[in-house]
Amino acid sequence: MASRKKPAPAPRSTAGRKDAPRRGIGGEPQHQAGGAHPTMTTAQGIPVPDNQNSLRASPRGPGLLEDFILREKITHFDHERIPERIVHARGSAAHGYFELTRSLSKHTTAKVLTEKGKRTPVFCRFSTVAGGAGSVDTPRDVRGFAVKFYTDEGNWDLVGNNIPVFFIQDAMKFPDLIHAVKMEPDRGWPQAGSAHDTFWDFVSLMPESMHMVAWAMSDRAIPRSLRMIEGFGIHSFRLVDAEGGSTFVKFHWRPKLGLQSTLWDEALKLQAADNDFHRRDLWEAIDRGDFPEWELAVQLFTEEDAERFPFDHLDPTKLIPEEIVPLTVIGRMVLDRNPDNVFAETEQVAYCPANVVPGIDFSNDPLLQGRLFSYLDTQLKRLGGPNFHQIPVNAPKCPFAHHQRDGHMQMEVPRGRVAYEPQSLDPEGPRASEARGFRSFAERAPDDARKGRVRPASFADHYSQARMFYRSQSAIEQDHMAAAYTFELSKVGTPHVREAIVGHLRHVDEALAQRVADGLGMDALPAAPDPAAPILDLEPSPALRIIDRMKDTLKGRSIAILVAEGSDRAQLKALKRGVEKAGAHVTVVAPKLRIRLADGKAMDADAQLAGTPSAMFDAVASVLDPDEAARLARDPGAVDWFRDAFNHLKAIAACGGTRKHLFAAAKIKADAGVVEPADVAGFVDAAKGRFWKRSAKQG
Repeated sequence: MASRKKPAPAPRSTAGRKDAPRRGIGGEPQHQAGGAHPTMTTAQGIPVPDNQNSLRASPRGPGLLEDFILREKITHFDHERIPERIVHARGSAAHGYFELTRSLSKHTTAKVLTEKGKRTPVFCRFSTVAGGAGSVDTPRDVRGFAVKFYTDEGNWDLVGNNIPVFFIQDAMKFPDLIHAVKMEPDRGWPQAGSAHDTFWDFVSLMPESMHMVAWAMSDRAIPRSLRMIEGFGIHSFRLVDAEGGSTFVKFHWRPKLGLQSTLWDEALKLQAADNDFHRRDLWEAIDRGDFPEWELAVQLFTEEDAERFPFDHLDPTKLIPEEIVPLTVIGRMVLDRNPDNVFAETEQVAYCPANVVPGIDFSNDPLLQGRLFSYLDTQLKRLGGPNFHQIPVNAPKCPFAHHQRDGHMQMEVPRGRVAYEPQSLDPEGPRASEARGFRSFAERAPDDARKGRVRPASFADHYSQARMFYRSQSAIEQDHMAAAYTFELSKVGTPHVREAIVGHLRHVDEALAQRVADGLGMDALPAAPDPAAPILDLEPSPALRIIDRMKDTLKGRSIAILVAEGSDRAQLKALKRGVEKAGAHVTVVAPKLRIRLADGKAMDADAQLAGTPSAMFDAVASVLDPDEAARLARDPGAVDWFRDAFNHLKAIAACGGTRKHLFAAAKIKADAGVVEPADVAGFVDAAKGRFWKRSAKQG
């Protein structure tokens, strides 16, 4: 019998070691003279000339498919996670419909935007960006806002966020942005948060991020409910009319319930109380028939209008203030049905900005141009192959016909011998239609257009709109932003990164920079970097605030009433009836889930006090027997229930026992936001907002 040699042990890999030599062609080490940085290359070893800008037909022209550097970079990034999404992994969704209330037939041929009164089915998904699928709902983060319209002309995906601008100007930088904000790869934390070195290091070196960072540090990033956020398409799109003419458009979703956010301390307590707070809130509202609703509004403007703007509308780090181009409401979206299965629908839904219908077209926004490629590539990997469009949540609801065949997870059984075109063997086979088909706007290229990795000079202003956003906020919201910057930067361990961000903030607002520097204990303000373009003092835009735009309503809000043994049933019923009549949802909370009221009859509470902190509600009330209130005053959880509600600036309908015992234990001094439970009308009015003067007194 022939003997077998024992195989030699495989050499240990040096990949990833700091002392591992860089190897070039043929495995030979690449030595860098004088300690210089190695030349960046593609995965094929081809030197990269510019890692900041994608290849474009002209400075403001479209991106080019031949840009193999961009395609390789984004392709690798898109395939880095399976099976959950790389970003927007934690999502909540619902079915509903869109109803057009004003036709845009003057501007577009898209039936979904021209047939007034028509209802189009939709599937809407909300999400956080940075965290994984198993993270939490309430971190400081951007929220995704994606809508799939199942139109008669095919699926239209309006894929945006609850913030109208973005961190970067070119899709080339998207993998870098997400790598920076995700968990640091050597330690695996933090999850679902930007308060760490790599994120702030990245944005400190990317001044174009300053506008979006300001939004992320504002109250927009800690919403009260997904039902109370705005949505934005972010980019400029084109509407194309029957003659081939074009009008630029930006899309806005406006919540019928108005904007609402939390306080930072409140967001932290919500995370501790319920990791699923937002998805539970959305599900339960729809389940009880309180269907969330948004208006769809558009900003319409021409090429000539755009030339007069003091910014470039193709720059995704810029917005168009409503004071310059007002919003026109054209329809409404109502979400009225929860998913039947989270995996089959919420997780498998595949959005792509490239999914548009005839009459809607793209602009040359360089971030949008990259997204048109990236989303489809991502779905191919995440959902297993090219037939993901056959998954029910992704399938169009209109007739469709094509010659695509076979592939992984093919679920259809195409018939016939013909799978190509042109063909003469099947008279029923699908053919292209110039009359009905999608038509791209015939944009004329500039006479001096030269392709290259360039960024137009009109993109160079990185601070003017960040300054406008900050100075548009109310004093209270500015306080919140300063605190957010301070908190986030306090988690950054690298001093020069903290100093660089404060230096950038000097271009946004000198007083803001000073407040953050003081909060971080800096002895002096760091130097501000040289701006790439003159910084403009743009007119403030009051439409960018939240506090001044809160709706005077209790609809869609959640109110808690605390009861215990011996509580008065009649007073509880009157208070509950009045609050529900105003449109709010009431949760009755008690120390135990079953208690006996003053009339001797038992009652089942909706929630237990120990597991239901007041942070989960917009306002709270109490109907307590005085002796029971005295007993609860010895319970730290009950004391915190009222202390948190007061410190979170909420209205409180406090009974006599609560004021005497629990308020005393919590050291609460009643103000105009504290009313008697018998004053139902007063409580309803007070619960519509927060008591911001209480915040100033606390400060």
